[in-house]
This record gives sequence, structure tokens and C-alpha cells, in this order.
Amino acid sequence: MREIILLGDSVLDNRTYVSEGEPDVAAQLQAELPDRTVTMRAVDGSMVQHVFDALRADPVRDRQHVFLSVGGNDALDDIGLLGDPAEMTFSEAMIRLHDVRERFRVRYRPLLARLAGTRAMVATIYNPAFSGGEADLQLPAEAALSAFNDVIQQEALSHGMQVLDLRKVMAASADYANPIEPSAIGGAKIARAIAGWVRG
Repeated sequence: MREIILLGDSVLDNRTYVSEGEPDVAAQLQAELPDRTVTMRAVDGSMVQHVFDALRADPVRDRQHVFLSVGGNDALDDIGLLGDPAEMTFSEAMIRLHDVRERFRVRYRPLLARLAGTRAMVATIYNPAFSGGEADLQLPAEAALSAFNDVIQQEALSHGMQVLDLRKVMAASADYANPIEPSAIGGAKIARAIAGWVRG
């Protein structure tokens, strides 16, 4: 039976965030593709370096289907920049964002190189769904995530990998269990998108 490996963070390992009795992404993907084996190697909270280290210890095999969704926690690690009270020009702010983007690239590029030879698809980072007291973070977060997604798309292209833009998948409030995690509804959309790629 052919195997599909899920790598990354809680975008895929969302069992903790769905309501009791509801399926997580892996279960929904397995239901979409009953003739395949879905192997969950994504771990809630993982950053790019964690996935890289896990692959170094336990590599995937050539020609396996691998779906990678990681980078959101790397972005969260820099979320403090959104509330930085320091006065700076627009140019200075863009230079800081550029530096954050390039630090992410240094981590992300070797991870994709680790997946060389596999049938890999990588996901962009979807936008959060901030509301209430956090609503003022929504627009700056979307702008900042564009820098991370720029890296994901560029590096995937240079490594010959397909990209699933999760910003188009996670598009409704019901898709979220909280501002940054997929609900069972959002998870079903992600699973269907992965299944469509696997089926070709």
C-alpha cells in the first residue's frame, strides 16, 4: 500500500484543537484516500529546524509522497516585531522584515533539500483569524507572513516542488478552531486539497 507522509506542525497535527469526536487532518485524509497509508510525522509546535532534525534522524524514502506544512511557528517566534514600539522609518521596518525573511530562508532551504527525490508538496502559511482584542494584529500579520510565504514559494520552485497555498484553503472563520489552528472544517479542506494532489 502506498504511503503519504505528513510533515510539519499543528496545521496537520491538529487533533488537540478539533472538538471531541471530530477527525483531525490525518483521519480526514485517510478517509479521502482509503487505498493509501497516511503516516503522521507532523508534531504540534514544530519549527523548521525540528522537522529538519527529525528527517536527519529518520529520512523519508525516494518517490514517497510527502506533504510539508511548516513555518507558522517560526513566524510566531518573530511576532514580537509587530508590537515593537521603536520608532523607525518605513525603509528601516522593511529592512528588518527582509532580515527576518532571509533568516527563515537559511533554515527552510536545507529542509527542502532533505526531501530531494521524494514526491513532495509544500504548503504556504495561511493567514491567522485574529478578532476581538487581537484584531489589530490581523493586517500586519498578513503582511509579515507574505515574507515567509515568499521564501516558501521561491524555494519550492527552485527545488521542483509543488505548492499548496493554504491562504486560499483556509478562507472562512469556520475553518479555524482558534486564531491560528484549523478546525475539523478547515482540516477537511486541507485533506481534500492534499488528496487531490496525490490523485494527480
